[in-house]
Amino acid sequence: MSDVTIATRLTELVGVRHPVVQTGMGWVAGPRLVSATANAGALGILASATMSVDRLRSAVREVKSRTDAPFGVNLRADAGDAGERVRVVIEEGVKVASFALAPSRELIARLKDAGVVVVPSIGARRHAEKVAAWGADAVIVQGGEGGGHTGSVATTVLLPQVVDAVDIPVVAAGGFHDGRGLVAALAYGAAGIAMGTRFLLTSDSTVPDAVKARYLEAAVTDVTVTTKVDGLPHRMLRTELVDALERSGRAASLLRAVRHAAAFRRDSGMSWAQMVRDGLAMKHGKDLTWSQILLAANTPMLLKASMVEGRTDLGVMASGQVAGLIDDLPSCAELVERLMAEARAALRTLPATG
Repeated sequence: MSDVTIATRLTELVGVRHPVVQTGMGWVAGPRLVSATANAGALGILASATMSVDRLRSAVREVKSRTDAPFGVNLRADAGDAGERVRVVIEEGVKVASFALAPSRELIARLKDAGVVVVPSIGARRHAEKVAAWGADAVIVQGGEGGGHTGSVATTVLLPQVVDAVDIPVVAAGGFHDGRGLVAALAYGAAGIAMGTRFLLTSDSTVPDAVKARYLEAAVTDVTVTTKVDGLPHRMLRTELVDALERSGRAASLLRAVRHAAAFRRDSGMSWAQMVRDGLAMKHGKDLTWSQILLAANTPMLLKASMVEGRTDLGVMASGQVAGLIDDLPSCAELVERLMAEARAALRTLPATG
């Protein structure tokens, strides 16, 4: 293991050796990837939105059986069972709770009172200011280059805005895959970087080999943004299925979403009533139409088809633009060690001042 370390406010806050975060990707960030990331000295985050509450607890315990290092769990703040999931995080002694949507002031307080570090992901300066005022310990800022649901503002524009707006540690996401990117983020004032696609493309990732091969074949121009999966901007690899989704009519899209909603209900252990309540919360929080709420069921099931079942013909592949720059499948240990060595090398090439 490399002895190259860079201490930042992030490493001090969560107790990891390196200022690198593996994001909580649905169907991807399971116990094997998270524990491998943690053992490499970075912060691994377990994706919980696609798990039942019982499965979440067992997954957390599996990570703990594989590593003594700190790790996190990603939660949906708007889920009807968010309180139950928070209880699991607290009872199991998880170090970090991350959120894709801003958690409430009450949820943040409950976690912080239990000693859990709260790190929401945000895509706008005003959202960072809000969660910082509510007591969040840090934020992950994802620019438009990032995979999955994403915004339109580039990381190089959004990151300095947020760093200047809040006093808590800021972790940069969207467009990062190597040590040069880490140094660039630190120069902007970030306390570290978060990566999804780069950790997906490791030998520790459980994503099927055929799916990884599709990522490795992709050029930067093969990564697109579409709203046809669930009504929201979603960055993914352009495939024949994505082209078909963009050509499909509204009726066909809604019928597909109904089937996917039923399948997701079975996978997540949710009742129809819970799904309706979550839909109402989502509708209120994002000002969505009911058609968009129904389409939201497409996302987890289309991701599962590719990331779990290996069906690139039936599933979508969320992806950051950096997929076009990645051409290998290192272990998490090899990736983090290489990234930190690259960061040190980049720092040595900077001109001396003073």
